[in-house]
Amino acid sequence: MNKVLLIDDDIELVNMFREFLEQDGFQVHIEYDGKAGCAAALSGQYAIAILDVMMPRMNGLDTLRQIRANSRLPILMLTAKGDDTDRIVGLELGADDYVTKPCTPRELAARIRAILRRSQTQYQTETASAPISFGLLELWPMQRRAQWDQRTLELTSTEFNLLEVLIRHAGKPVSKNTLSEQGLGRPMARFDRNIDVHLSSLRHKLGKLADGRSCVQTVYRLGYQLIKD
Repeated sequence: MNKVLLIDDDIELVNMFREFLEQDGFQVHIEYDGKAGCAAALSGQYAIAILDVMMPRMNGLDTLRQIRANSRLPILMLTAKGDDTDRIVGLELGADDYVTKPCTPRELAARIRAILRRSQTQYQTETASAPISFGLLELWPMQRRAQWDQRTLELTSTEFNLLEVLIRHAGKPVSKNTLSEQGLGRPMARFDRNIDVHLSSLRHKLGKLADGRSCVQTVYRLGYQLIKD
C-alpha cells in the first residue's frame, strides 16, 4: 500500500506535501481536523498517517490516542520546533516517529518510506515461520507477532522492530545508535530521545521477571540489554 493520510489544518503546507508525495509515487488523502482524520485513519484504507499536533476540533495527541486504541496504523507526528513535550508524549502514546516543522517534503517522504519499510507485513504459515524465543518472550518476525508468557503483546510497529533487535542480540548490550539504525531506519540524532521513550513503553508492555525486574535493562554507557532469569 502506498496510500498516505495527511491530517493537518495548514492548507498551504499539506497541499505542498501532497504535490511532492504524489510526484514521488504516493496516493495522498487530506483531512483538516482531528475528528475527520481519526475516522479516516481507522477506515483501513491507508498505509500510514501523518498527523499534526496542533489542530481544531481534536488536537493531534488526542487523535493519536484514539487511533492507537483501535489500530496499529503507522503514524508519523508533525511537531513544532523545540516542543520536546509534544514529541515525547506522542511517542509514549504510540507514534512511530516524528518530524519537526518546518520540514522539507523530501525529508517527509524519506521518513514515510523508512517507516513503511520497517512496518511492511510479511505473513507466512505457522509451520514455515519458527519463533525466536528468549525466556518467556517469543517473536514471530515474519508475522510481526510477539508473546510474553503466551500472552499476545499489543506493540506498535516501531516497538516490535526494537524488540526484534534486542531479542536477536539477547543477553548482550545493544547501543542506542544500533537500535535507531535497525529499529527506526536512521542514525540517532544528537539529543534524540526516541529510543528511550519507545523502550520505556516496551517495559510497561512486557512482563516482569521472577525477581520483579524488567527484562529490558539499561546498561550504563552501552545501551539496552534483554535479560532473563
